[in-house]
Amino acid sequence: MQLSSYIPTGPQHLDVTFAALADPTRRAILARLAQSEASVLELAEPFAMTQPAISKHLKVLERAGLISRGRDAQRRPRRLEARPLREATEWLEKYRQFWESSFARLDALLDEMQSGQKNAGKKRVHSRRRNHEK
Repeated sequence: MQLSSYIPTGPQHLDVTFAALADPTRRAILARLAQSEASVLELAEPFAMTQPAISKHLKVLERAGLISRGRDAQRRPRRLEARPLREATEWLEKYRQFWESSFARLDALLDEMQSGQKNAGKKRVHSRRRNHEK
């Protein structure tokens, strides 16, 4: 079986990947291909759209390098290509780490503020008791 695909390179590759992932039909196609390779007819089956419409979605996914087209006698199965998804995940991971770090600092600040309020409350109670005893 031969595979053909166009894999974008350069700084625009993430743009192309995210643009391809922006459509729910294309994400559903990728989810289906994550199970096993499939023909255009098999991929079109769950959708209420024409085969040419599905083919357009497949071309977008191919241009983004997210799927490749094989050749197996008369059959032309599509298969998932993981590299662009891995690159997008690695890019997103940097931002996940940023947000986790920000949330950790916020949690530390909230803990500090809460313990400060508890200490201030104890001081008020202690102060009231002293004033009441006088």
